[in-house]
Amino acid sequence: MRVAILGCTGSIGSQALDVCRQHTDKVQVVALTAHSNTHQLVANAREFGATRVVVTDEAHCNDPVLSELPDGCALFFGSDALADLPHLEDIDIVLVAVVGAVGLEASYATLKAGKRLALANKEPLVAAGDLLMPLAAPGQLIPVDSEHSAIYQCSMVGEPREVHLIWLTCSGGPFFGCSHDELARVGKQDALAHPNWNMGAKISIDSATLMNKGLERIEAMHLFDADLDQIQIVIQRESKIHSMVEYADGSVMAHMGTSDMRIPIQFAFSYPERWSTPAPRIDYRELGKLTFDAPDVEAFPSLRLADFAGRVGGTMPCVLNAANEVAVEAFLQEACSFNDIPRVVETCMEAHDRMEVSSLEQLHEVDAWARSRAAQVLASLA
Repeated sequence: MRVAILGCTGSIGSQALDVCRQHTDKVQVVALTAHSNTHQLVANAREFGATRVVVTDEAHCNDPVLSELPDGCALFFGSDALADLPHLEDIDIVLVAVVGAVGLEASYATLKAGKRLALANKEPLVAAGDLLMPLAAPGQLIPVDSEHSAIYQCSMVGEPREVHLIWLTCSGGPFFGCSHDELARVGKQDALAHPNWNMGAKISIDSATLMNKGLERIEAMHLFDADLDQIQIVIQRESKIHSMVEYADGSVMAHMGTSDMRIPIQFAFSYPERWSTPAPRIDYRELGKLTFDAPDVEAFPSLRLADFAGRVGGTMPCVLNAANEVAVEAFLQEACSFNDIPRVVETCMEAHDRMEVSSLEQLHEVDAWARSRAAQVLASLA
């Protein structure tokens, strides 16, 4: 299995390489990309013998370390090069693990090229599910999010028409139980401290605001051809149940396991087979308890905004996603408060005139508008 890993120096990409490291007899790493961490990119290329690498931040095109790439390894620059990789004949699977909307073109190109898309970036489906899903043949798009991988696997035991409800699990993040007023006082380091998962900064903040779960709900709507009322969020603090599918007869299939992203990454590579686990196993006799709660929509308004965007559809989810990315980055730079994140998103959504999705070019324009508008809103808050 020949793999391209887009975003190989991030959290998901690094864990994907660990899966490849443990299964060298099954996986060959052909291509790697990074945004700016050229030192780690070169180290990864040398370890795995990659034949192609891409640096998307062209400000790093002259980094001296790039001269240490292995012999025969071709080097490319710019985000456009991401979309070129899936068309190469010696690539079977493309793992899209880049952060944000930049993965949209690569995801589209992968499906158009007929390659398997292991999708760890939820934004392409949130913004462009209407364009991507019609391109995906059965078994071609395998989700890497732990929750969507769980739903995918639980759905394998029944027919789509037999599904009554999808239970999308949520850890509750670091601020479970906090009120909206209490959240006004939290800082960046508080929000980055996820209780169960090892993730990058942007996804950690999304998990703290619960926007991550709102985006995942829209993603699940596209992946599993379900309406939003069929997808309910349930807080599962221990993060040992990764999601559940409830069938018409009352049977519930739950996907359980340790909180380790290498498991869904590996499943996306190995499907329809299962390889030996890359993670420690759980002794369920020692687990103690599993708890369930409902999310607090008043304290976490991002859930309400994502619900609205999912129901309205069209270009509104693209605005939701783009404005959120800008607001989260501002929070990480300590340029706005935690509660300002959903305020910025809501203001942008209120200013947007929804359109039907027609093309990638249209979505790029909407994305750019939303980012510009979000920057204006942030400036007004300063």
